[in-house]
Amino acid sequence: MLPLTLPRPQPSVSTALARVAPGLGLCLAVTGAAYALQAVELHLFGRAWLEALVLAILTGTLVRSVWTPSHHWHPGIGFCAKFLLEVAVVLLGASVSAATILAAGPWMLLGIACIVILAIAISYGIGRSLRLPQRMALLIACGNSICGNSAIAAVAPVIGADGDDVAASIGFTAVLGVAVVLGLPLLAAVLQLTPLQSGALAGLTVYAVPQVLAAAAPMGHVAVQLGTLVKLVRVLMLGPVCLLLSLLAPRLREETDEAEPGVTTGDRPALGHLPVHHLVPWFILGFLALITLRSLDLVPHGLVVPAGTLASTLTVVSMAALGLGVDIRSVAGAGIRVTSAVVLSLAGLTCISLALIHFLHLS
Repeated sequence: MLPLTLPRPQPSVSTALARVAPGLGLCLAVTGAAYALQAVELHLFGRAWLEALVLAILTGTLVRSVWTPSHHWHPGIGFCAKFLLEVAVVLLGASVSAATILAAGPWMLLGIACIVILAIAISYGIGRSLRLPQRMALLIACGNSICGNSAIAAVAPVIGADGDDVAASIGFTAVLGVAVVLGLPLLAAVLQLTPLQSGALAGLTVYAVPQVLAAAAPMGHVAVQLGTLVKLVRVLMLGPVCLLLSLLAPRLREETDEAEPGVTTGDRPALGHLPVHHLVPWFILGFLALITLRSLDLVPHGLVVPAGTLASTLTVVSMAALGLGVDIRSVAGAGIRVTSAVVLSLAGLTCISLALIHFLHLS
């Protein structure tokens, strides 16, 4: 008689909760500290110069700088940094008004597409001028111009980039992404941008969709709404860009340029086909679905404010996780040329984004 083969038991909900509990608790503790510091600011100065979103990032980064969490903490930190932040984006759709959508207008949508194409070209040119390999220059260009690590991960199999190309391209992204989130409100204040202009700038320059919430929050609710919409249009450009690169992939595959030791090494994998769900993530579809339901007046009015409050709270928890994932030493590990290429291309993206905002006369 053949031995009976039993199916492997699937992890239970309690097991999954046990895995994420330590990291989740750590993120909640950092979040509590951020809200406490905000309360101290309000008590001492009558206003919060640094909001809980920013304080959560800074507190998490401080903790990460003096203590490196072991693998025991990673599942919960990753859960907060990714899933909770995506849920926050979905919930934000319930509070997006039709007036904000109309404020963007067709010229804004066309301008965003043009900005992405122009930013990729500029960033790629900067990378090549710094003698980066062609594939790495493309990864950096798409990451900066579309949606950071997500774009890098999506484009890599299309162009046949190796693992070290990807690692070198995203090694600094956590640090630079936090710097953009923290610096954008200061730049908006220096340039005296309106909430609408600030939101558009956040949407055009910040790496990840959820991080737009943190960057635009100090500028007000309108900035968050428009910034998220603008950023979503940027993310949706990932599909056409990947399609175009897939047409160029055979030529890229024939390229023999390799990075110098210390920049990247490793074998180049076979070209891959990108799954559709990587081009349009679930939380973007959820965000758009809630916008549609809100426009059709199918979202109960009593749920709009609680949904917005929950989205803000989840964002703060996720920013704590983002700070806990920041390793400042990764910038040095990425190499001076890679870092220079990213910083210069981000500066170029900011300049052309400001030019678009000025051209559209957003107020």
